[in-house]
Amino acid sequence: MRIALLVALVLLLVSAGIEDARTREIADRKNIAIALLAPLWWWASGVPVWPGMVVQLGVGVAIFLLFAQAFRIGMMGGGDVKMIAAVALWLPLPSLFRMLLVMSLAGGAVTIAMLIDHRLRVRRLGDAAPAIEVPYGVAIAVAALVVLQEPLFNPFPSI
Repeated sequence: MRIALLVALVLLLVSAGIEDARTREIADRKNIAIALLAPLWWWASGVPVWPGMVVQLGVGVAIFLLFAQAFRIGMMGGGDVKMIAAVALWLPLPSLFRMLLVMSLAGGAVTIAMLIDHRLRVRRLGDAAPAIEVPYGVAIAVAALVVLQEPLFNPFPSI
């Protein structure tokens, strides 16, 4: 069951990243699926209800509230905020912190690529170039996939 849950998470992350790159939106159903699969992951992994599941849920809510402030001031999209919180439900705290670090680095790389693309469009199209919308879901998906490969998180180190 754990392998099936991890495969589902990977497919949802890849799908959400691709969708965000193409449309600058992440479907709520994907974020809901990631969030709703997390309790099954806890159960399959033997996480105790107290304090394990309760703490994990609290961390997910705290991450949502923190990144909702970035949304409030226009720095992130709502789908990105929901995706970070949904992924946070899956990760133990050390892995979550590493994911956030990788996410910030990947987000910076995506932003630089978008700035370069924007500059080239401005030169070619003049002032008609569209405003920059960074697909931060790509960075979130990449960071989560990187962390899922780490031995500390990986529940199947021999695979």
